[in-house]
Amino acid sequence: MQTLSNPLTSTVSSRYATDGTIHRRKTRPVKVGDISIGGNNLVVVQSMINEDTLDIEGSVAGIRRLHEIGCEIVRVTVPSMAHAIALAEIKQKLIATYRPVPLVADVHHNGMKIALEVAKHVDKVRINPGLYVFEKPKAERTEYTDSEFGDIGDKIRETLEPLVVFLRDQGKAMRIGVNHGSLAERMLFTYGDTPEGMVESALEFIRICESLDFHNIVISMKASRVPVMLAAYRLMAQRMDEQGMEYPLHLGVTEAGDGEYGRIKSTAGIATLLAEGLGDTIRVSLTEAPEKEIPVCYSILQALGLRKTMVEYVACPSCGRTLFNLEEVLHKVRDATNHLTGLDIAVMGCIVNGPGEMADADYGYVGKQAGYISLYRGREEIKRVPEANGVEELINLIKADGRWVDP
Repeated sequence: MQTLSNPLTSTVSSRYATDGTIHRRKTRPVKVGDISIGGNNLVVVQSMINEDTLDIEGSVAGIRRLHEIGCEIVRVTVPSMAHAIALAEIKQKLIATYRPVPLVADVHHNGMKIALEVAKHVDKVRINPGLYVFEKPKAERTEYTDSEFGDIGDKIRETLEPLVVFLRDQGKAMRIGVNHGSLAERMLFTYGDTPEGMVESALEFIRICESLDFHNIVISMKASRVPVMLAAYRLMAQRMDEQGMEYPLHLGVTEAGDGEYGRIKSTAGIATLLAEGLGDTIRVSLTEAPEKEIPVCYSILQALGLRKTMVEYVACPSCGRTLFNLEEVLHKVRDATNHLTGLDIAVMGCIVNGPGEMADADYGYVGKQAGYISLYRGREEIKRVPEANGVEELINLIKADGRWVDP
């Protein structure tokens, strides 16, 4: 998928800019296959196949489908050692029949052995601090002593260290993926079911990684409730900034659901943080085919000016002043030009909302009088044509400027 250049990362300290641009938080780049997350790189789009990883052919096909429509990193689930071993064959089949695709393996309950095996075959391993060293909660427990808390911390380090060392030596990456719904029991007892507990859970794992000189880390703080998700990511960024940790953030609202509400819920969380300069890679988690997630990701990034993967259409909502069927004309203009990645095209129903509201557009299609269309290049009116010829003449104007490419 074609994309345009990346907006430069700002060096100013405040992310709440008033100059109309997004000042992204400074992060260190983390390499995942041939993709880099963070630094001055574009915000990366991710998704996850829903095929069973033991289904080699199905998994290869699912990964390829996602990658072909613009998914840059693909995640697969690895619940057992058999699934981890299957990933070796999946990777080889991808290379033989398609091309290498950056892969992330999802490792959960007591996952050290599985993680060490799958790390041989993928570019990044995602672990959940609440599950990686999983202990069944005790119903009779009323507190954790300092000694108990420390003992479990020692066990986590012992279990995590072999994976960290392997990933470090192989130049691979780790995502420390905290989920609000699966915090470890000792974190719940100590900090409660809060963003604070999520942040402390991640920091514990980060400190172990840093003590072993491993820094190829991406952090996520997902929750199914948008306010919790926002609070957790903001607090995580604050704590990392205070401690000089420049790790990239992977954004997502987990279990967002499906349909219109799932898209709105995901956008409410992801776009809010991106607008604040937080976030280097995103996934929209829908209860639908994974392919449905990718257009939502790109629409979020396009709307914020973080990526340009489609034509930006500016169109007024229509009112009593509109001199033509605006919805119908917008569809005609879009059908004719939606392959011209990078252009901004305005379709405006009347002169009131015309030149002023579309000032930033490359081209404008404006109803100035009944039966006629005025075509603009930027702020300049180029010509007035019969409405029936409007779309054709817009195409001719784009061609005359040398900005047309055939679909």
